[in-house]
Amino acid sequence: MSTYVVRFMKDVLGEYGRQSEVCQGTLEIDAADEDEARERAKARFCKDQALCHWSLHADRIHVRPADFPS
Repeated sequence: MSTYVVRFMKDVLGEYGRQSEVCQGTLEIDAADEDEARERAKARFCKDQALCHWSLHADRIHVRPADFPS
């Protein structure tokens, strides 16, 4: 199993009407691959935020392998 960092991102209008990308939450997930990490993170994000669907608080999900120093 590998560890992945999963970020839930949302587009919002910032100062002066400019669009900004805001991180709504970050999770570290142990999974066999990125797809499994994404699905596990969705379930945990919904549980943690008391949501029925993750897209109520985020527009997209970024999944990256965790970078741990050797």
